[in-house]
Amino acid sequence: MFAALADLVLPAECAGCRTPHVPLRRGACAACASVLDALRPRSVRPDPAPRGLPPCVAAGEYAGPLRETLLAYKERGRASLATPLGALLAEAVATAAGGTRRPVLLVPVPSTAAAIRERHGDHVRRLADRAARTLRRAGWPAAVIRPVRALPKPDATHLDSAQRAIAAAAAFQPQSTRLPRARRAAAGRTVVIVDDIVTTGATLAALAAILARAEIPVNAAALIAATRKRHPQ
Repeated sequence: MFAALADLVLPAECAGCRTPHVPLRRGACAACASVLDALRPRSVRPDPAPRGLPPCVAAGEYAGPLRETLLAYKERGRASLATPLGALLAEAVATAAGGTRRPVLLVPVPSTAAAIRERHGDHVRRLADRAARTLRRAGWPAAVIRPVRALPKPDATHLDSAQRAIAAAAAFQPQSTRLPRARRAAAGRTVVIVDDIVTTGATLAALAAILARAEIPVNAAALIAATRKRHPQ
C-alpha cells in the first residue's frame, strides 16, 4: 500500500521504460505494467549447466520492462518495486514447487556487505520476504531462512563459466549457529533458492551444494528473470 502511495505522490518515472510524469501502477506505466502482468513463469536452464544446479524457474526473460524494472529496483533505489517484483518471484516459487499449495522454505541468495551498501539494503532478502508474504496470502505455508552468509568476492562480469563456478564455490559460508534451526525449518518443506537473475547458474549450484552438505536438500530455484542467452526447456 505504501509503495503504491509513493508512486502516486512522488514524481517518479516509469520503472519499465523510464518515461517521466505518467500515471503509475505498481511503479510502471500502463503499457509496461501490462507487459509485466502478462509474464508467466517457465523452466529455464543455462547451457551449459553447472553440476548440481537444481531445476530453475524464472518469471520472465531479462529484457524489456522486466530488465529495466529490476535495474530501477537494484541500482536506482526504487525500493517500492520490491512489492510487484516479489509477486513475480512468488509465482516463480509456486511453479517451481509444483503449482500445488504446500509448505515452502525460501533461501535467498545472500548479498555481500558491499552489495548491501550499494543497493540500498539486502535486495534479494527483501524480495524473498515479499514473495513469502504473497504466498502466505494465497494459502501457501511459506517461510524464509538465511543459513549461509556471503563472503567478499571479485567482480564476475568478465569471468567465463568455469571461472564463475570457482568464484561462486568460494563465495558463501554456512552460519553454524543458524544451521540447526534451518534443518528443522526445512523438514517437510519444499526448499527453494531464490534470486533476482540467473546467468550461468554457478551461484545457484554453489549455494545448493553448501546447503546439501549442511543436510538441507534443495528442491528447486526460483528467479525473477533469466538472461537472454538462456533457453527455456
